[in-house]
Amino acid sequence: MILHGRIFCGHWLLMVFGLAATLGCGEDDGIGERTAVRGVVTYNGQPVPGGTVSFMNDTAGGRNGGGDIGPDGSYAATTMKPGDGLVPGKYKVTVSSVEVDMSKVVGNPGGLYRSDLIKKAPKKINVPKKFASPTTSGLALEVKSEPLTYDIKLAD
Repeated sequence: MILHGRIFCGHWLLMVFGLAATLGCGEDDGIGERTAVRGVVTYNGQPVPGGTVSFMNDTAGGRNGGGDIGPDGSYAATTMKPGDGLVPGKYKVTVSSVEVDMSKVVGNPGGLYRSDLIKKAPKKINVPKKFASPTTSGLALEVKSEPLTYDIKLAD
């Protein structure tokens, strides 16, 4: 009787876990549909070689997004998974691109684990700091349901 109970219990658990896996592994992550947003970031006509683009949703409680800028200036917006796009809505946009020369940090004891050395490392700012703030960037975007190419052309 106990053996049968264990077998029954084992089958029951497999059914429950199977149902949970089926329900939990769908594409619905609770965020909603997203729209592909891609583009190229340039500063004074030249591709920005790395950094981040951030999208701050204007709706209270809305989902923000972002994207890493590649060496050629290209990016793909992400909300949850790489390149999945943005939830339709209005966004304030920021761009930040700072290169840190880590060669002086790596050669020291503790190297990459020492924030004091990282803070002192030489930095090259690729775009003016005003573009890193939503209040001073002057950049805005409205995302609808169609895929969108949003090239960000920054200038002095």
